[in-house]
Amino acid sequence: MNKIIRALIAGWGAKKLGGGCVGTIVVFVIIYYLLGYCDRM
Repeated sequence: MNKIIRALIAGWGAKKLGGGCVGTIVVFVIIYYLLGYCDRM
């Protein structure tokens, strides 16, 4: 998966699921990592 598309999807998910500033960053990192992990499988 392209890194830009992966970042956009992670950003959208973090915006929807994140509670605050720190929560949004944590959710972004988790989604970004999971998308990268699924791409390698």
